[in-house]
Amino acid sequence: MQTDVLVVGAGLGGIAAALAAAGRGARVVLTEEHPWIGGQLTSQAVPPDEHPWVERFGVTARYRALRDGIRDVYRRRYPLTGAARAWPALNPGAGWVSKLCHEPRVAVGVLEEMLAPYRSAGRIRLLERVRPTSATTDGDRVTSVTLGSVVGGPDVTVSAAYTIDATETGELLPLTGTEYVTGFEAASETGEPSAPDVAQPDNVQALSVCFAVEHVDGDHTIDRPERYDFWRSYAPAAWRGERLLSWTAPNPRTLALDERSFTPNPGDDPLRVDADQSRNAGDGNLWLFRRIAARDLLEPGFRDSDLCLVNWPSIDYFLDHVLDVPRDVAQARIADARRLSLSMLYWMQTEAPRADGGTGFPGLRLRPDVMGSADGLAQAVYHRESRRIRAVTTVTENDVSHAVRGERGATRYDDSVGVGMYRIDLHPSTGGDTYIDVPSTPFEIPLGALLPRRTTNLLAGNKNIGTTHITNGCYRLHPVEWNVGEAAGHLAAHCLATGHVPHEVQEKPELLADYQRELTATGIELRWPEGEVYPY
Repeated sequence: MQTDVLVVGAGLGGIAAALAAAGRGARVVLTEEHPWIGGQLTSQAVPPDEHPWVERFGVTARYRALRDGIRDVYRRRYPLTGAARAWPALNPGAGWVSKLCHEPRVAVGVLEEMLAPYRSAGRIRLLERVRPTSATTDGDRVTSVTLGSVVGGPDVTVSAAYTIDATETGELLPLTGTEYVTGFEAASETGEPSAPDVAQPDNVQALSVCFAVEHVDGDHTIDRPERYDFWRSYAPAAWRGERLLSWTAPNPRTLALDERSFTPNPGDDPLRVDADQSRNAGDGNLWLFRRIAARDLLEPGFRDSDLCLVNWPSIDYFLDHVLDVPRDVAQARIADARRLSLSMLYWMQTEAPRADGGTGFPGLRLRPDVMGSADGLAQAVYHRESRRIRAVTTVTENDVSHAVRGERGATRYDDSVGVGMYRIDLHPSTGGDTYIDVPSTPFEIPLGALLPRRTTNLLAGNKNIGTTHITNGCYRLHPVEWNVGEAAGHLAAHCLATGHVPHEVQEKPELLADYQRELTATGIELRWPEGEVYPY
């Protein structure tokens, strides 16, 4: 195949890139490995992690259209109560982690709908159930990418003027010989106060395999998982003697051990949920933390139970990483992570302490249909950390940390292509480190972070941008990934239309200004509003 823009990976960044490029008239080939498009929002089943001001500003217009579309599905198709239907900022799951907790399948439908007109017109061609296996280059240019089927189909080779790596782990970087980094950089390189003295390329954040459960009558206990005895007794150092499979885990911000509660279907008022983690972490009752369906927002009797999305410290897998190891080794480690998640479920069903003094919740039932999988676990692994390009601009802790920046705010970039905000939130990692969870400041996304130092026609479109291990912790969330992808798609189409190359656009003020005007015209915010009070 030959196309203008190849986007590898149809997660949030990849879809945003494809929409932006096709919206400017480019022909796009978009690829996806898993059954669902949407990445962390859908196949990974992670409700959107967003900043407190998301209902008013701080996201792109297309990302806002996605959020509005999700709410619209619930208002049109679900038997909401009158009060829920009238809730302007409807939170279908009434979870405390996000103002828009919802079932992943709903987001799949909205994303498919957003792509539909471009697919119908032939501007976007979606290649499904394929993954990149090799690439060719000519000097500093990527000339083609070969995609192998994961379901036994033929290989496809795609040549494109511009290629966007929107995979979850930067899969194109080693295939194209693009320089990149993994794990912790050394403080001597980045100057970051939280970095180690020596680089630790194998020290990568935990990955997770999420799942959804309901609580209904009957005994729905699964078969005892393989390796359950290991996981049942495993006590990570950061847990200081407590077991991973428990209601106890380190508080990410204080590192003190906190014991959470777990009460299914507690009868709370979902309309009173105020999902703002700047005020309340919201994880006191784990059932409510990432709840993705609240039965009391629906007409009485429609649902037997809420839906609880399990993405807690107890399923964080940090025994080993999966970057730059043989594929069979990576697959074995992912299989082990899946066993950990099933072990947590089995522990909850059979041994978990209850508030009434009993043990076990046999009424917990997996919902494979909600996950779109055979085993009830998410289709895809939630990767918190990717390979990251050696970029023209690398964002470091010194650019965004509130402890460093104070009231000056984050570094401002002349080449800003968007904004984002989240705490620097690092989960335990494969090197034995515990949480790093510290305040950041509302930040900008520099165009230079999307550009490899050397490769000229490959753009980063996901968590593979020029951040460090530390700043990845605040640049890795849903709206930032979408903004990164959207900016990359616009840039590819802009360069096709003007004949300029990405590095030239970033370097020359007059060309940069033209490109940024196009971004703002399509609803991409380049700066945070002045005069707002930003809590940390």
